[in-house]
Amino acid sequence: MSNYLLSLAIWIPIFGGLAVLVAGWLGNDSKSRGLALLVAVAGFMVTIPLWTGFDVANGGMQFVELGAWIPRFNINYHLGVDGISMLFVVLNAFITIIVVAAGWEVIQNKVAQYNAAFLIMSGLMNGIFTSLDGILFYVFFEASLIPLYLIIGVWGGPKRVYAAFKFFLYTLFGSLLFLIALMYLFVQSGGSFSILEWHKLPIALGAQIWLFLAFLIAFAVKVPMWPVHTWLPDAHVEAPTGGSIVLAAIALKLGAYGFLRFSLPILPDASHELSGLVLALSLIAVVYIGFVALVQEDMKKLVAYSSIAHMGFVTLGFFMFSAMGIEGALIQMVSHGFVSGAMFFCIGVMYDRVHSRQIADYGGVVNTMPKFAALFMLFSMANAGLPATSGFVGEFMVILGAVKFNFWVAFAAASSMVIGAAYTLWMYKRVIFGDVANHHVEELTDINKREFAILGVLAIATLWMGLYPQPFTEVMHASVNDLLRHVAISKIQ
Repeated sequence: MSNYLLSLAIWIPIFGGLAVLVAGWLGNDSKSRGLALLVAVAGFMVTIPLWTGFDVANGGMQFVELGAWIPRFNINYHLGVDGISMLFVVLNAFITIIVVAAGWEVIQNKVAQYNAAFLIMSGLMNGIFTSLDGILFYVFFEASLIPLYLIIGVWGGPKRVYAAFKFFLYTLFGSLLFLIALMYLFVQSGGSFSILEWHKLPIALGAQIWLFLAFLIAFAVKVPMWPVHTWLPDAHVEAPTGGSIVLAAIALKLGAYGFLRFSLPILPDASHELSGLVLALSLIAVVYIGFVALVQEDMKKLVAYSSIAHMGFVTLGFFMFSAMGIEGALIQMVSHGFVSGAMFFCIGVMYDRVHSRQIADYGGVVNTMPKFAALFMLFSMANAGLPATSGFVGEFMVILGAVKFNFWVAFAAASSMVIGAAYTLWMYKRVIFGDVANHHVEELTDINKREFAILGVLAIATLWMGLYPQPFTEVMHASVNDLLRHVAISKIQ
């Protein structure tokens, strides 16, 4: 069984999603909901041994599976995880449970199709995080667009078709350049699609730079980095609550993961050569986008812009070429999965009751929803990077790495924590505190048991990671050090 854990993590959600579709066609929404939750829990359970059985001293690939897929073109079904990718498989499976539970009472239209889309997308994203064959990676990378496109386009808001189309076009353009780069690497390697073999390819600096730019565009759209970020606020605003959760918690991580699996190890010289460009784009995202978030009147759009700023910390940490920076960025990615997912769920809780995301339509929510206000406060503080929450750990490590790299880079990055506190707490103050603003707020009811359970689990994860991050950092340490040694040796050569 342990030899097939990665396949189970991929295919249980996918085939389970198809089973949920069948249950929906039989006309039983209640059974399809229960089956979806069962499949999500089963998908999460098979990822737990990946963490508990992971050898933290081994920086290489573990739980490897290898089999021929299309032998004629040397394309293999090749899976494996290291300390960089393993946590995202677990996080993805965890968030899938949250998403299925979040739509339990809210989604009344095409229930089975809704849950099936999330389950299938969960399996496809696990495929991205575990693929060690370039074409296999690309197939999962592209296929994951389809369920998210449908989630936004079918269950989204009034402008859902526009938002879904914009999201699809942006990511498809980046993926075209990615495919061209994969074809070049296939030829240069003598006919291999093995990503691990590509890590050893001797590529001239000029070719590396062109490949790096192709990867940069493909992954920057996914992160998203400034200036190719404009699809994200539209997608978040129009997406249903579950779509926003999975988009922020998992989908945004795919581009950042691509930098660590492709750009840095395959193109180390170009990564050093063009690191200044990536750092500049990252700092713009961290500082400028923070100010953009400050003036938003829609809560979802504000948190969407804050996600862009937080992901700017991630790319900033990657391209300082230090263990502290990369590990801090990885911690930030996992933390952002918990915190942003919780923030979007909190906004969804209010929207389900008032049917508005406008900050001006709220005020005094604490008077009618005290339990909700307390939990929302925790996640708002984590979003602002308060110590003892997960939001602080990653940002602190990236800033610490930046101090060793360049003081002014560190100063600019640290200033974003002030901006982040400003827009998050300013939103919280206007929505939660003060007197009851209108009859809609006066009629609010506090969170029910299902909502409390979801927010409670996310609160535990946020505090656990903030108070005791060692289980997360020790997993990635050996793999990050191996990556940095590889990049440094290639630079010297």
